Amino acid sequence: MIACKIAVRACLAAVLLAAAPLAAAAPPVTADRIAAPVQSRDGQDRRVRIHNQTGWTMTGFQASDAGAEDWREDLLGPGALAAGASVTMNIDHGSGACVHDFRARFANGQALIRSGVNVCRIADYYFTR
Repeated sequence: MIACKIAVRACLAAVLLAAAPLAAAAPPVTADRIAAPVQSRDGQDRRVRIHNQTGWTMTGFQASDAGAEDWREDLLGPGALAAGASVTMNIDHGSGACVHDFRARFANGQALIRSGVNVCRIADYYFTR
């Protein structure tokens, strides 16, 4: 019985040691990787389906309160949005603002900015050139 307990502990230790390099290789948790963003408490739906109709691959998308000097985090994250594709994004970052400025960046180096988008009143936004 004692030998079985020692063997089980040795096996468990081996499994944990083998998994340790995987845990160490995981990317650090940063502000743009937090799964649950802060939500406004006004009942407004700020989810918008972004449609990429530019003909270019979208590599970044940011939405900030209208007129803000700084852009917020990239809502696409490490992914990309192919030309002709769409994705639903939650534009709510807890400020309570409905009117936002959008900035989309593309694989060809282009950036498009759209100002004054009321995300509380729309369900879809179409990026075109």
